[in-house]
Amino acid sequence: MRDFTHKIYKKFLTSLVENSYSTLRVEDYFLNDFDVKKPFIIIRHDVDRNPLRSLSMARLEAQMGIKATYYFRTIPSTLKPDIIQEIASLGHEIGYHYESLAEKKGNFEEAIVDFDRNLTILREFYPVKNIAMHGRPTSKYDSRDLWNRYDYKKYNILSEPYFDFDFNTILYITDAGRAWGDESVNLRDRVNSKLNIKISNTEDIIYHIKSTKDIDMMVNIHPEHWSEDNLEWYRIVLMRKIKNYIKKIFLKFM
Repeated sequence: MRDFTHKIYKKFLTSLVENSYSTLRVEDYFLNDFDVKKPFIIIRHDVDRNPLRSLSMARLEAQMGIKATYYFRTIPSTLKPDIIQEIASLGHEIGYHYESLAEKKGNFEEAIVDFDRNLTILREFYPVKNIAMHGRPTSKYDSRDLWNRYDYKKYNILSEPYFDFDFNTILYITDAGRAWGDESVNLRDRVNSKLNIKISNTEDIIYHIKSTKDIDMMVNIHPEHWSEDNLEWYRIVLMRKIKNYIKKIFLKFM
Protein backbone atom coordinates (compact mmCIF):
# COMPACT_ATOMS: atom_id res chain seq x y z
CA MET A 1 0.00 0.00 0.00
CA ARG A 2 1.38 3.43 -0.96
CA ASP A 3 2.14 5.76 1.90
CA PHE A 4 0.61 9.22 2.44
CA THR A 5 -2.80 8.30 1.03
CA HIS A 6 -6.14 8.59 2.81
CA LYS A 7 -6.47 4.82 2.44
CA ILE A 8 -3.41 4.15 4.61
CA TYR A 9 -4.43 6.94 6.97
CA LYS A 10 -7.80 5.26 7.48
CA LYS A 11 -5.96 2.01 8.20
CA PHE A 12 -3.90 3.88 10.81
CA LEU A 13 -7.04 5.29 12.44
CA THR A 14 -8.69 1.85 12.38
CA SER A 15 -5.71 0.37 14.21
CA LEU A 16 -6.18 2.94 16.99
CA VAL A 17 -9.84 2.01 17.40
CA GLU A 18 -9.18 -1.75 17.26
CA ASN A 19 -6.40 -1.53 19.83
CA SER A 20 -8.38 0.61 22.30
CA TYR A 21 -6.24 3.73 22.17
CA SER A 22 -7.66 6.95 23.56
CA THR A 23 -7.38 9.54 20.80
CA LEU A 24 -6.89 13.02 22.22
CA ARG A 25 -6.83 16.61 21.16
CA VAL A 26 -4.07 18.64 22.81
CA GLU A 27 -6.61 20.42 25.01
CA ASP A 28 -7.99 17.05 26.20
CA TYR A 29 -4.55 16.16 27.53
CA PHE A 30 -4.13 19.38 29.49
CA LEU A 31 -7.68 19.27 30.82
CA ASN A 32 -7.12 15.63 31.91
CA ASP A 33 -10.13 14.63 29.84
CA PHE A 34 -9.18 11.02 29.09
CA ASP A 35 -8.98 7.53 30.58
CA VAL A 36 -5.57 7.25 32.26
CA LYS A 37 -5.86 3.45 32.27
CA LYS A 38 -5.67 3.28 28.48
CA PRO A 39 -2.73 4.20 26.21
CA PHE A 40 -3.35 7.44 24.38
CA ILE A 41 -2.34 9.08 21.15
CA ILE A 42 -2.52 12.82 20.53
CA ILE A 43 -3.14 13.51 16.85
CA ARG A 44 -1.77 16.90 15.87
CA HIS A 45 -1.97 18.48 12.42
CA ASP A 46 0.11 21.43 11.22
CA VAL A 47 -1.86 23.28 8.54
CA ASP A 48 1.04 24.86 6.70
CA ARG A 49 -0.82 25.22 3.39
CA ASN A 50 -3.68 23.63 1.37
CA PRO A 51 -6.37 23.84 4.07
CA LEU A 52 -8.83 21.87 1.92
CA ARG A 53 -6.68 18.77 2.46
CA SER A 54 -6.96 19.39 6.19
CA LEU A 55 -10.74 19.50 5.87
CA SER A 56 -10.76 16.18 4.03
CA MET A 57 -8.66 14.59 6.75
CA ALA A 58 -10.83 16.12 9.49
CA ARG A 59 -13.95 14.67 7.89
CA LEU A 60 -12.38 11.21 7.69
CA GLU A 61 -11.41 11.35 11.37
CA ALA A 62 -14.87 12.52 12.38
CA GLN A 63 -16.47 9.64 10.49
CA MET A 64 -14.48 7.29 12.72
CA GLY A 65 -15.26 9.13 15.94
CA ILE A 66 -11.73 10.51 16.27
CA LYS A 67 -10.83 14.08 17.26
CA ALA A 68 -7.56 15.89 16.59
CA THR A 69 -5.91 19.29 16.94
CA TYR A 70 -5.37 21.43 13.83
CA TYR A 71 -2.77 24.20 14.17
CA PHE A 72 -3.48 26.88 11.54
CA ARG A 73 -1.05 29.43 10.18
CA THR A 74 -2.62 32.86 9.76
CA ILE A 75 -1.32 33.60 6.28
CA PRO A 76 -4.06 34.39 3.71
CA SER A 77 -3.80 31.01 1.95
CA THR A 78 -4.57 29.06 5.15
CA LEU A 79 -6.70 31.46 7.21
CA LYS A 80 -10.02 30.34 5.73
CA PRO A 81 -12.82 30.96 8.26
CA ASP A 82 -15.29 28.60 6.60
CA ILE A 83 -12.81 25.71 6.67
CA ILE A 84 -11.67 26.47 10.23
CA GLN A 85 -15.25 26.59 11.46
CA GLU A 86 -16.24 23.37 9.70
CA ILE A 87 -13.25 21.52 11.14
CA ALA A 88 -14.18 22.82 14.60
CA SER A 89 -17.81 21.79 14.07
CA LEU A 90 -16.61 18.21 13.57
CA GLY A 91 -15.27 18.23 17.14
CA HIS A 92 -11.65 19.02 16.39
CA GLU A 93 -9.56 21.61 18.20
CA ILE A 94 -8.08 24.65 16.43
CA GLY A 95 -4.66 25.87 17.50
CA TYR A 96 -2.37 28.66 16.31
CA HIS A 97 0.66 27.70 14.18
CA TYR A 98 2.70 30.82 14.84
CA GLU A 99 5.83 32.01 13.02
CA SER A 100 6.13 35.56 14.31
CA LEU A 101 9.84 35.78 15.04
CA ALA A 102 10.70 34.40 11.61
CA GLU A 103 8.11 36.65 9.97
CA LYS A 104 9.61 39.72 11.66
CA LYS A 105 13.20 38.66 10.95
CA GLY A 106 14.25 38.37 14.56
CA ASN A 107 12.71 41.62 15.83
CA PHE A 108 11.24 40.56 19.18
CA GLU A 109 9.14 43.66 19.75
CA GLU A 110 7.47 43.43 16.34
CA ALA A 111 7.14 39.66 16.67
CA ILE A 112 5.14 39.73 19.91
CA VAL A 113 2.78 42.33 18.42
CA ASP A 114 2.38 40.08 15.37
CA PHE A 115 1.72 37.05 17.60
CA ASP A 116 -0.92 38.89 19.63
CA ARG A 117 -2.65 40.29 16.55
CA ASN A 118 -2.83 36.95 14.73
CA LEU A 119 -3.94 35.07 17.83
CA THR A 120 -6.76 37.60 18.25
CA ILE A 121 -7.81 37.11 14.62
CA LEU A 122 -7.85 33.32 14.93
CA ARG A 123 -9.84 33.54 18.16
CA GLU A 124 -12.65 35.16 16.19
CA PHE A 125 -13.35 31.67 14.84
CA TYR A 126 -12.32 29.42 17.75
CA PRO A 127 -11.29 29.93 21.43
CA VAL A 128 -7.65 29.00 20.81
CA LYS A 129 -5.88 27.58 23.87
CA ASN A 130 -2.84 25.89 22.32
CA ILE A 131 -0.06 27.03 20.01
CA ALA A 132 2.77 25.35 18.09
CA MET A 133 5.70 26.86 16.24
CA HIS A 134 5.84 26.71 12.43
CA GLY A 135 9.39 25.72 11.49
CA ARG A 136 9.78 28.12 8.54
CA PRO A 137 12.86 26.25 7.16
CA THR A 138 13.89 29.13 4.88
CA SER A 139 14.38 31.43 7.88
CA LYS A 140 17.34 31.41 10.24
CA TYR A 141 15.03 32.45 13.08
CA ASP A 142 13.33 29.92 15.34
CA SER A 143 10.03 31.40 16.49
CA ARG A 144 10.19 29.43 19.74
CA ASP A 145 12.94 31.82 20.81
CA LEU A 146 10.23 34.44 21.23
CA TRP A 147 9.47 32.81 24.59
CA ASN A 148 12.98 33.49 25.86
CA ARG A 149 11.75 37.04 26.30
CA TYR A 150 7.97 36.71 26.67
CA ASP A 151 5.52 34.29 28.31
CA TYR A 152 2.81 32.73 26.15
CA LYS A 153 0.87 31.69 29.26
CA LYS A 154 -0.01 35.38 29.69
CA TYR A 155 -2.07 35.06 26.51
CA ASN A 156 -4.32 32.42 28.10
CA ILE A 157 -2.45 29.63 26.33
CA LEU A 158 -2.28 26.14 27.83
CA SER A 159 0.65 24.78 25.89
CA GLU A 160 3.35 24.92 23.27
CA PRO A 161 4.14 21.23 22.55
CA TYR A 162 7.89 21.70 22.33
CA PHE A 163 7.93 23.05 25.90
CA ASP A 164 4.99 21.46 27.68
CA PHE A 165 5.19 17.74 26.88
CA ASP A 166 7.61 15.21 28.33
CA PHE A 167 8.78 13.39 25.23
CA ASN A 168 10.75 10.96 27.35
CA THR A 169 7.40 9.43 28.26
CA ILE A 170 5.41 10.29 25.13
CA LEU A 171 6.73 9.00 21.81
CA TYR A 172 6.85 11.82 19.23
CA ILE A 173 6.47 10.96 15.55
CA THR A 174 6.32 13.46 12.68
CA ASP A 175 5.94 13.31 8.90
CA ALA A 176 7.82 16.61 8.46
CA GLY A 177 9.20 16.83 4.94
CA ARG A 178 6.83 14.00 3.96
CA ALA A 179 9.40 11.57 5.26
CA TRP A 180 8.87 9.81 8.59
CA GLY A 181 11.95 10.19 10.74
CA ASP A 182 14.22 11.77 8.10
CA GLU A 183 16.04 14.58 9.88
CA SER A 184 17.84 15.60 6.69
CA VAL A 185 14.60 17.27 5.58
CA ASN A 186 13.41 18.27 9.05
CA LEU A 187 15.02 21.41 10.40
CA ARG A 188 13.05 22.21 13.55
CA ASP A 189 10.25 19.67 14.10
CA ARG A 190 12.39 17.65 16.52
CA VAL A 191 12.28 16.81 20.20
CA ASN A 192 14.77 15.53 22.74
CA SER A 193 13.74 12.05 23.82
CA LYS A 194 15.13 8.81 25.15
CA LEU A 195 12.41 6.94 23.27
CA ASN A 196 13.85 5.54 20.08
CA ILE A 197 11.58 3.57 17.76
CA LYS A 198 12.47 3.36 14.09
CA ILE A 199 9.65 4.68 11.92
CA SER A 200 10.03 4.69 8.13
CA ASN A 201 6.41 4.68 7.01
CA THR A 202 2.83 4.63 8.27
CA GLU A 203 2.79 0.82 8.32
CA ASP A 204 5.58 0.96 10.93
CA ILE A 205 3.38 3.10 13.16
CA ILE A 206 0.49 0.68 12.73
CA TYR A 207 2.78 -2.21 13.65
CA HIS A 208 3.85 -0.51 16.89
CA ILE A 209 0.26 0.35 17.76
CA LYS A 210 -0.65 -3.32 17.44
CA SER A 211 2.43 -4.78 19.13
CA THR A 212 3.35 -2.22 21.79
CA LYS A 213 0.19 -1.15 23.56
CA ASP A 214 1.72 0.63 26.55
CA ILE A 215 3.40 3.57 24.77
CA ASP A 216 1.65 6.93 24.73
CA MET A 217 2.22 8.89 21.53
CA MET A 218 1.91 12.21 19.77
CA VAL A 219 1.78 12.01 15.98
CA ASN A 220 2.27 15.21 13.99
CA ILE A 221 0.72 14.87 10.55
CA HIS A 222 0.79 17.54 7.86
CA PRO A 223 -2.40 17.08 5.77
CA GLU A 224 -0.81 18.75 2.74
CA HIS A 225 1.38 15.64 2.33
CA TRP A 226 -1.61 13.30 1.99
CA SER A 227 -3.99 12.74 -0.90
CA GLU A 228 -7.13 10.87 -1.91
CA ASP A 229 -6.51 11.20 -5.65
CA ASN A 230 -3.85 9.21 -7.57
CA LEU A 231 -2.85 12.05 -9.89
CA GLU A 232 -2.66 14.46 -6.97
CA TRP A 233 -0.54 11.96 -5.04
CA TYR A 234 2.10 11.92 -7.78
CA ARG A 235 2.05 15.71 -8.03
CA ILE A 236 2.67 15.98 -4.28
CA VAL A 237 5.57 13.51 -4.55
CA LEU A 238 7.21 15.57 -7.29
CA MET A 239 6.72 18.90 -5.51
CA ARG A 240 7.98 17.50 -2.20
CA LYS A 241 11.14 16.13 -3.85
CA ILE A 242 11.86 19.58 -5.23
CA LYS A 243 11.15 21.27 -1.88
CA ASN A 244 13.27 18.80 0.07
CA TYR A 245 16.16 19.28 -2.36
CA ILE A 246 15.98 23.04 -1.88
CA LYS A 247 15.69 22.56 1.87
CA LYS A 248 18.82 20.38 2.02
CA ILE A 249 20.79 23.02 0.10
CA PHE A 250 19.50 25.70 2.48
CA LEU A 251 20.42 23.65 5.55
CA LYS A 252 24.06 23.50 4.43
CA PHE A 253 24.28 27.26 4.88
CA MET A 254 22.42 27.49 8.21
